[in-house]
Amino acid sequence: MNISITARKFKAHETLKDFINNEVSSLKKYNDDILNADVILSYQNPKDSIKSVEITVHVPGQTLNATDDSDDFKKSISSSVDKLSRQLKTLKSKRISH
Repeated sequence: MNISITARKFKAHETLKDFINNEVSSLKKYNDDILNADVILSYQNPKDSIKSVEITVHVPGQTLNATDDSDDFKKSISSSVDKLSRQLKTLKSKRISH
């Protein structure tokens, strides 16, 4: 799985990149067919400390997307990965039932 990380208007630390790689790689256990994942990190408002994360996962024939906003990037990433794991589970159950 290819994971691309984009930080808008700031430079992401290596520890944050490692955390993202570990979290997004954990999605492999829900679906082995994941082609790539795009992670976009940004500040929603520079004055506020609200951090926004958008994760897009590409599987054959479908694109799954999850976004979350919070005061910490790690919280937002974990929440988005949880949302994607639920989406991948439902996708897998739909494919099995067909």
